[in-house]
Amino acid sequence: MAQVQRMSRLMVKTLRDDPADAETLSHKLLVRAGYVRRNAAGIWTWLPLGKKVLDNISRVVREEMDAIGAQEVLLPALLPKEPYEASARWEEYGDLLFRLKDRKGGEYLLGPTHEEIFTLVVKDQVASYKDLPVMLYQIQTKYRDEARPRSGVLRGREFQMKDSYSFDTTDEGLAESYRLHRGAYQKIFQRLGLDYRIVSAVSGAMGGSASEEFLAPAAAGEDTFVDCPACDYAANTEAVTFALTPVDGAEHGPVEELDTPDTPTIETLAEHLGVPASATLKNLLVKVDGEIVAVGVPGDREVDLGKLGEHLAPAVVELVTAEDFEGRPDLVRGYVGPQGLEKVRYLADPRIAPGTAWITGANKPDTHARNVVCGRDFTVDDYLDVVVVEEGDPCPKCGTGLKLGRAIEIGHIFQLGRKYADTFQLDVLGQQGKPVRVTMGSYGIGVSRAVAALAEQSADEQGLCWPREIAPADVHVVAAGKAAQTELALDVSEQLAAAGLRVLVDERAGVSPGVKFTDAELIGVPTIVVAGRRTAEGVVEVKDRRTGEREELTVAEAVARLTA
Repeated sequence: MAQVQRMSRLMVKTLRDDPADAETLSHKLLVRAGYVRRNAAGIWTWLPLGKKVLDNISRVVREEMDAIGAQEVLLPALLPKEPYEASARWEEYGDLLFRLKDRKGGEYLLGPTHEEIFTLVVKDQVASYKDLPVMLYQIQTKYRDEARPRSGVLRGREFQMKDSYSFDTTDEGLAESYRLHRGAYQKIFQRLGLDYRIVSAVSGAMGGSASEEFLAPAAAGEDTFVDCPACDYAANTEAVTFALTPVDGAEHGPVEELDTPDTPTIETLAEHLGVPASATLKNLLVKVDGEIVAVGVPGDREVDLGKLGEHLAPAVVELVTAEDFEGRPDLVRGYVGPQGLEKVRYLADPRIAPGTAWITGANKPDTHARNVVCGRDFTVDDYLDVVVVEEGDPCPKCGTGLKLGRAIEIGHIFQLGRKYADTFQLDVLGQQGKPVRVTMGSYGIGVSRAVAALAEQSADEQGLCWPREIAPADVHVVAAGKAAQTELALDVSEQLAAAGLRVLVDERAGVSPGVKFTDAELIGVPTIVVAGRRTAEGVVEVKDRRTGEREELTVAEAVARLTA
């Protein structure tokens, strides 16, 4: 027999108005419906209703992870410094890492992710190829010191995450573990009722090679992704590539200097010369670990500093300041061109292909140059995809114009390879009696973030509207108010619970029917049963929360319908 939860005994306080600091739909509704409460910036308490949803998501994740043979463990959240120092992530994570010292001065961190510790666990437990492959996972609290925690539980400093790790002796074994996790993730998100996309991604601080994200399209999403309407290509914008296509630049004339006073920006230059911004070459100066580097992109495009940072990680990328031009007469602010640059590494987007000609700075005040040809007048040290992706950019796979969308990252899978195994010398005895270096995969799901993603995708004007698999109850029974109605509501609840359904019943005395109905819509249980005006006839109203469809049934009919 399932449980009947009475609203009169449930610790829940619903709100009529949105919290003043809430911007996203999920933030507003999870607080208003009594699922979560804020303790501090990015730190949240999960109240009884919220904890039920969180636990239901965890249950689905566990079931599908167990189904592929993964084994659950629980590692500490408080971790020693040394493993992260060995992997260089003690420094690479920068300010995102919560660092602390114990009373003896020992240095620790609150784990943002656990690759290092899982690697050491397997190193301690596994000695032979016969012990592999193995897949381990945990559902654990993670910590990241976000500079601007926002959007409720979408971007917190403390959050629930499922992270799993695979350990194989061959690249083929890693590919199989990756395939198993990918399939398990598809089943998980389908069961949760999430609309999602699988997109190509970059690995970032995690390291590794092959990488895909699972994104839930939503207006509140912080990730931008592209979809091709003509083929199956989809990617995070940070992973979108543009083909380097050299052209014949023989028809371009010699470099011609142009008098261009007071034109330090692309906009002023294009207006002064009467040319489109796309004909000009923008040269952004940045500092990479303190060294000035120039980045070239077409004048009508912007440099994506996030993509640039990913390409150059773990180096620190910063914009130059006015002080950086002091003592550098070769760098003329607003008039920098790649031709003749000395002691400056030049990076460029693939659109700056060999043979293309540009209008760009002449490295002299108030002067630009025309017919500056890539490969003839300047060379590119490294090509990197660094422009901000725009709607209509060509699909790397078929050339069709791409579509842009916003989404919430709900999962990420990586083929890490041997990065961490090399760091910690994770070897096993191979079939030939010689040590074999283990190869790894890393796979994450944002459990608490999935709650917010579901709220964003499924809510309507009345409130939350949970998929049945993860809702805090299967049925929300409402007693309109009179004693007979309350009696009937409790009787229906007991019958439904006896049949195995989870029931939330609102039998609160002194609460108006209007407030009860509003709360039922706000809380978002998938089926609402009302003991109202036809109670004397033994008839209740059954409402589908998502569609709004209503039907009046006898108690026996309602129980039969809902338990079928």
